[in-house]
Amino acid sequence: MSDESIFGKLSELFDKVPKKFSILQEQIDVATQMEYFEASKSIKEKGKNIDINEYKTKLFTAETNIDEKKEVLLHLAYCQEVEAYRAIEKFLKSETELKEWATIALQESRMLIESNLLDESQVFISTGLGGKNLNLRYFIVLLSSSESGFSESQKKIIKSEFEYAINNNEGEVEKIEFPENFATLVALFPLDSDVHIVLKSALLECNQLGNFLQNNFLVTNVKVFSNDEIREMLKNRDEEMDNEIETEIDETED
Repeated sequence: MSDESIFGKLSELFDKVPKKFSILQEQIDVATQMEYFEASKSIKEKGKNIDINEYKTKLFTAETNIDEKKEVLLHLAYCQEVEAYRAIEKFLKSETELKEWATIALQESRMLIESNLLDESQVFISTGLGGKNLNLRYFIVLLSSSESGFSESQKKIIKSEFEYAINNNEGEVEKIEFPENFATLVALFPLDSDVHIVLKSALLECNQLGNFLQNNFLVTNVKVFSNDEIREMLKNRDEEMDNEIETEIDETED
């Protein structure tokens, strides 16, 4: 992860600091998000004038298949009408199979209506882990320097130092767990936070009390990795390091 905040990247992209952001709050699979926004391009090319009653009928008709309902939700989200927003909202309360798709549609509909009423554009930010208010959610993995994992006192230090550093930067720690020889955190950070620097400072504070954390860590806003996935990543990393060492030895022998 780079030292640059998401807020800084957005400011550079738009050549100025955007005035208003809309953050997708829910945790939605990135593949679903990509499919939604790719499909929405063709909808926007067709324009936003639709017969809302006709599309509402399609949405709540059992004979309408899944793919057709996806397209109906795209049209309703883009038409910038409160009636369409209410239809998506009602659909979302009763639908489970298209919950993620409808959630994105509702968020997009709200953003477009607000932009139209306020006559100002918004930046829509969506990540796999979503957010809370104007904060983005991240999943973090900290690695023990020892194969035996963390002692109880080390766990308390990690919890204390990372909560302090994140809270001090107007963030929030939602969860800390210690599965094995690694720790996992789910935390919220403001858009303008440099997540890497905040985490690095907390790690350094912990290591002043015993060097029990490895200097490298994993941070992502795409998904929460399972313990098995983390173990697999660590295994692959160790194998790559072993291969590099073997290559260096071979080159030396030559």
